Amino acid sequence: MIIFRYISSAVLATTTAVTLVLMLVIISSRFVKYLAEAAAGQLDANILFAVIGYRIPGFLELILPLAFFLSVLLAYGRMYVDNEMTVLYACGVEPNKLLRYTLLVAAAIAGAVAWLSLSVSPAGLAKAEALLSAQKNRGEIESLEGGRFYSLRGGRGVTYSESVSEEGVMNHVFLAEPGSKKSRDPARVVVLAEKGHPQQHQDNGEPYLVLENGYRIQGVPGRADFQITSFEQYGQRLVKPQQRNRARKKAATLSTNQLLNSREPTHQAALAWRVSVPLLVLVVTLMAVPLSRTNPRQGRYVKIFPAVILYILYLVLLNMARSGIEEQVSHALARFWAVHMLFVAVGAALIAWNSGWRPRRRDTANDGGGLS
Repeated sequence: MIIFRYISSAVLATTTAVTLVLMLVIISSRFVKYLAEAAAGQLDANILFAVIGYRIPGFLELILPLAFFLSVLLAYGRMYVDNEMTVLYACGVEPNKLLRYTLLVAAAIAGAVAWLSLSVSPAGLAKAEALLSAQKNRGEIESLEGGRFYSLRGGRGVTYSESVSEEGVMNHVFLAEPGSKKSRDPARVVVLAEKGHPQQHQDNGEPYLVLENGYRIQGVPGRADFQITSFEQYGQRLVKPQQRNRARKKAATLSTNQLLNSREPTHQAALAWRVSVPLLVLVVTLMAVPLSRTNPRQGRYVKIFPAVILYILYLVLLNMARSGIEEQVSHALARFWAVHMLFVAVGAALIAWNSGWRPRRRDTANDGGGLS
């Protein structure tokens, strides 16, 4: 029991450290992406931390199998280099017992991953997608703030307002429209107005930016023939935001019960993936334990690279099989589970090789094939 606690604490401590590092990398990359969208006016900065928080269970779901796989390699590799494994083997801890101890820890990790994959992650992703969808369905003017320049969608111009009231009224508006790229001397248009506000057309519902009491200046830079027009109202058509079909939810945001009751290929593929993620933890454990065995003279990191390549190959084949289920390829579901069985066989082969098993070589001297 003491040996089990020592081994499990070493593996879990390394798993925690690797998980924190990978989480920091993924959250930072996602945060930079969302921050860029917020700077462009596509997202409200106030929802960034909420979206990241809802996405954390999904990140953990994918990180934990890899973190545990690397932790077994790192922890046991250190114990081999420091000759701790030699002492354990001398005390009666056989390689098979070490594998059983590791599988017990892996079962606990797999249980946590199953909870995340089947319950927590879909719910969090659904809430995050709802926030992002609400932001992307907003109009262009609704997301503007005073004192900043914003590019209109489709590259149709740049707008600026000194301030924006709570009702959405823009004060001291500047609007610059680029000329046509097809013309050799494209004319630029600059509009200055006292106020502006968004408005929808009564007939077709198209969104417009209505400017009041200002001037419209049109001309080609470098020429003196500018046209200046004063106006009481000036309308600029805006791009209508793409409305997402709420009836078609992404399979990743559906609950597991909904996926169980569905016959759609995308839903079946999502369900198979959710079940596979905790199974992935157990399968990679079968490969990690024999791969962690190293010679002290070789160092603890000698097998990290081939092990990671094997893990990546596992995920690539799983994703290919998942795509086959979504595309309704014949026997795709059987191929999906065959990938797991393939790497179970790889793990079994590595364990057998680590235990000293070698394929028998044919003796040509005793089978009549030698010269007399």
